[in-house]
Amino acid sequence: MTRLPGLLGGDAQAARVVPPTGFTAWLTVFTAAAMAFLAVFALALSFSAGRLADRWGEALARTATLRIAAPAGEVGAQTEAALRLLQQTPGVAEARALSDAERRALLAPWFGPDLPVERLPIPQLIEIKEEGEGFDPQGLRLRLAAEVPAAVLDDHTRWRRPLVRAADRLRALGWAAIVLIGGAVAAMITLAAQAALSANAQVVQVLRLVGARDAYIARAFTRRFTLRALAGAALGAGAGMGAVAFLPQQGAEGFLTALGFRGLEWAAPLAVPPLAAVVAWAATRAAARRMLRGLE
Repeated sequence: MTRLPGLLGGDAQAARVVPPTGFTAWLTVFTAAAMAFLAVFALALSFSAGRLADRWGEALARTATLRIAAPAGEVGAQTEAALRLLQQTPGVAEARALSDAERRALLAPWFGPDLPVERLPIPQLIEIKEEGEGFDPQGLRLRLAAEVPAAVLDDHTRWRRPLVRAADRLRALGWAAIVLIGGAVAAMITLAAQAALSANAQVVQVLRLVGARDAYIARAFTRRFTLRALAGAALGAGAGMGAVAFLPQQGAEGFLTALGFRGLEWAAPLAVPPLAAVVAWAATRAAARRMLRGLE
């Protein structure tokens, strides 16, 4: 069985069977470059989605909110009781009641900045920050039910689960896009190889007459198209990495500004050109053998 490393360094004279220029050459290089460019962005999307969801999930995991919905005359007393209880709870680093200005800022996107929170029956909110392994939410709820009956604890579980699901789906979409890109590369290179073989059918027949075996001819086409795909994918991956590097990185709380690679993630796009070469090798080898059998 022909191996890829040996193929790339094989008999260069055999490559004369394949036209060095023409539309098949440009088609192969352009397809590999375009698909590699898109593959780099698919990788960036997958990595960035995971980082963003992890950051949001971590932020929500280390905080909780206590909501006190009591009659106006009891809000102050129940707030003080809740704060004392939280200060005695293991795993709670800090607990503080939000001011009217902070509650107004939370509601401003929906009701505008001039909402009179002090005149409306808006629950008092207490922000809880965790430390260490955090607190036991179930145990805290039982204590609150006994000592502060108007308090409702939200440990953000319902917020974390959708984020985790969204991250998993975005990662899956990124990898699915890469698989589809690989399939498109294989299809286009297969068409280009078949066109080249059909255009050189007479040359192939002459080679057979002088004793060339089909494996030799197929290896010539496979080598040429694999090298073209490798070169095109290297160009496309380099362009994609450059484009990702120039994306804005300030204000990385938004998704688009967080799109990119971090640290060792920059090594992932370097695998795109070799993978494109492997796909091209397999696709061209299969196409060449099939076409050669059809020319018999």
